[in-house]
Amino acid sequence: MRRFRHLTNRHRSRSTNVALGWLLAFNAGAVNAGGFLVLSMYTSHMTGFASQLADGLVMENGKLLLNALGAILAFTAGSAVCAMLVNWGRQQRLHSVYALPLMLEALMLFPFGLMGAVTLTWSTPFAVPLTVLLLSFMMGLQNAVGSKTSGGSTRTTHMTGNFTDLGMEIGKMIFWRRHALTRAAQAIPVLHDWTLMRTSAGLIAMFVLGGITGALGFKHIGFFCVVPLAALLLAISVPPFMRDAARSNQLLTALFEKNP
Repeated sequence: MRRFRHLTNRHRSRSTNVALGWLLAFNAGAVNAGGFLVLSMYTSHMTGFASQLADGLVMENGKLLLNALGAILAFTAGSAVCAMLVNWGRQQRLHSVYALPLMLEALMLFPFGLMGAVTLTWSTPFAVPLTVLLLSFMMGLQNAVGSKTSGGSTRTTHMTGNFTDLGMEIGKMIFWRRHALTRAAQAIPVLHDWTLMRTSAGLIAMFVLGGITGALGFKHIGFFCVVPLAALLLAISVPPFMRDAARSNQLLTALFEKNP
């Protein structure tokens, strides 16, 4: 419980970054898979949208081009907003420096879960419903949080890098074990990183588990299934925010006592 309360604090450790990454991967998997059932597209995969952008240009398909452009711009905007909030929080020396973007995501998910079906009917200049842009924005916001807290080593909304890291470490392990006996005297050690393997495998597993949860939730409950996800994000964001609020009250009290 203590670690849970400190997941979004400004003071970071590797274990805290991993725990937060796993939780955010679960959230991203749920939103991404659930969104696919509603929209028939994965709103966190900018690689696919970048390819779709190229296809739209070559095929002179305006709708395909606009779809991809809208998702990419929304995702990028989410990442930019995260960077602005985090850097502002650092300047103010806030405990909630990493909690602010996740709190924003939670506050967006709550109304989305309650009235998300309405956004499917709201058109945009990008030939996609507003739902696509909202989900892409939230995924960009969240992915930037994982990157900011871990120094760029943890990505929670797409698994390509994690599969790559896991595969490379498995390759190192197999290579060294095959050659350890026959070339022990001459071989340069090729050691695999158990910590990186565990982290990557955990992110993948949590993303898949979140995907299963989100798909089942959207299938049987609908948009309301994101409300518990919003509550979870809010739960890990509120503790450091409350510390900042208490400090602000103390500063205001001291200021008024000094200048009655």
